[in-house]
Amino acid sequence: MSYVAESDAACKRPGRTLQAEPVEAHIGCAARRRQGRERLRVRRRRTWQERHGFRSPRVRRAAYEREEDERGGDERAHTGTVTPMNRLADESSPYLLQHAENPVDWYPWGDEAFAKARAEDKPILLSVGYAACHWCHVMAHESFEDDGTAQVMNERFVNVKVDREERPDVDSVYMDAVVSLTGSGGWPMTVFLTPEGEPFLGGTYFPPERKHGLPSFREVLVAVSDAYRERRGDVTRQAEELTAAVRASARLEASREPLTEDLLDDARRGLGSQFDKIWGGWGHAPKFPQASVIEFLLRRGELEPATKTLDGMALGGMYDVLGGGFHRYSVDERWLVPHFEKMLYDNALLAPTYLHGWLVTGNARYREVAETTLDYMLRELRLPSGGFASSQDADTNGVEGLTYTWTENEGVLAELLEPFEHGRSIIRGEVDPELRARLLAIRAERPQPGLDDKVITSWNGLALAALAEGGRRLERPDILDAARAVAEFLDRDPLTRTERGGPAFLDDYANVAHGLLELHVATGELAYLERAHTLALNAVELFADDERGGFFLAAAGADELVARTKPLDDHPTPSGNSMLAHVLLRVARIYGDDELERRAVGVFRLLVNGFRQTPSAFGWALCALDLHFSPPRELAIVGTPKDEIARAALAPWEPNAVVAFGPSDDVPLLEGKTALDAKPTLYVCERFACRAPITDPAELTTKP
Repeated sequence: MSYVAESDAACKRPGRTLQAEPVEAHIGCAARRRQGRERLRVRRRRTWQERHGFRSPRVRRAAYEREEDERGGDERAHTGTVTPMNRLADESSPYLLQHAENPVDWYPWGDEAFAKARAEDKPILLSVGYAACHWCHVMAHESFEDDGTAQVMNERFVNVKVDREERPDVDSVYMDAVVSLTGSGGWPMTVFLTPEGEPFLGGTYFPPERKHGLPSFREVLVAVSDAYRERRGDVTRQAEELTAAVRASARLEASREPLTEDLLDDARRGLGSQFDKIWGGWGHAPKFPQASVIEFLLRRGELEPATKTLDGMALGGMYDVLGGGFHRYSVDERWLVPHFEKMLYDNALLAPTYLHGWLVTGNARYREVAETTLDYMLRELRLPSGGFASSQDADTNGVEGLTYTWTENEGVLAELLEPFEHGRSIIRGEVDPELRARLLAIRAERPQPGLDDKVITSWNGLALAALAEGGRRLERPDILDAARAVAEFLDRDPLTRTERGGPAFLDDYANVAHGLLELHVATGELAYLERAHTLALNAVELFADDERGGFFLAAAGADELVARTKPLDDHPTPSGNSMLAHVLLRVARIYGDDELERRAVGVFRLLVNGFRQTPSAFGWALCALDLHFSPPRELAIVGTPKDEIARAALAPWEPNAVVAFGPSDDVPLLEGKTALDAKPTLYVCERFACRAPITDPAELTTKP
């Protein structure tokens, strides 16, 4: 059986796993292909919670310590390995700082750790997670805070901790290795490496003692260490095989068949076969919000599955009916009981999706959800710098969902309460404004979940796009001001992964360029368009795979890892490949750059089989492909977004139209276009052949 995985891309596939079988059985295993689903880890997680009677690792830790005190024992004390603070104390990542007081002698990712491993001929234990990861906290409290376990780790390994959100390149390489080896993956991820960085064994969560057929973490540590010392030849062969498998994943060959609109129809039919006709969404529990898939369906006019999913997600539970915004996912198929962390990227993607649902259907509920989600982002995630924090934790004071759940004696109408656990309930249903304000005020006085204040460039690019379009469509100057502030915050040359530094990756460039294009449409300011164009060109230069097409995650010449990966799937966020393809098509039409369009098509050729076989994994790529096949429609506007002609032209939702505000002879779409009779003027163009200019909004409905 596979294992618990805390992840946004956890998988399940038949085959051996490190946890279910002796470690020795895996030495020399052939690499297996990546496949599977996240629901396995959620089911295991809830089973664990039910078995222990509470939901938090901190609560479990406290209970354990109380039991120790009652026994009068001090079995866990191994003071010889305890240090007041390890090397992670000098790091800036909130996740790494959470482990700074572990007795484990953690190293951050870097040359120092690998040099020590080579000098002492020890394997590396790589542990990867992130601040809002529930099972990362479980394993930390059970194992990394335990002095005896730390002693084994320190004696036998060089231990390296990585925040996957800061180093997606490291995460991607070794996650591919774990999935290839075991058939599934997730976080916390535990991988054993040679001193050269080649993986030879790995898994995710390991329990502190043997249970349910799984070996204990200490047993795994001893077995891996012994294998490394006593069976070095087998370890080396396994490392070579795994590394070769990871490298092969980035060498996907482009399809040679012609790209046709049949791909879009095939994807639409595939999505229909997986659709939950009762509650909306795709698949069964757990349910994840797939904003990009809904965007694709709205573009294709498939309103029934799109609206049923939008309606279901907004009922309450996964959607916070009091404070706005969405929790990470629902553990059931009804979108009711959430995993309570809130991620910036989910809300930055869902707000525009609901906004577009409103524009297509006229359903005011969708507008309300979009607006309250943006308000949540401004209220809870915006930082004084102008950037946005990454996430809020699921737990408050060691109890998951404590901030967000209610009891019957707290003034909530009984018909609004759905049972959760431990006598607490979730609010679902329509809450009148007065009650909402009162309950939200009560909730604001409670202890609040922890905030990961790391500002990730990629996710802030998504937020920028949501705020820019939301401020324009909702006519909210405060939201548009927040978008400008994010753009100013992100105006760094070169881009960095976070505000604290680190190399930027493909998705950072792609998402910021996407956000800047939306901000140009919202403000009419040429600088944002020019900056988006520059970032698109830089992304091609830094990340393009000239041999096979598409784009690598990390730039050439960046921190050299054992492999250079090329992520393509759009879960939970659009991949850098999908987003950059979309950006390149928009920029290509504005600047008349056929080479940028060719680069975008190179991404689609890598995904032909994926579009047909697993369309739900490539929602944003399908949106980009839909843009590619759409009849070119270009709006060149000499004026500002506040002008009546601009407002009329931009009022409909036309996701495949491109827009540029001028005047400017430096932008090909705007070249030679001036205001007619000194009035704001609209030029509607197709492949730079434009109709007669328009100054009167009434002419939009009468001119051919």
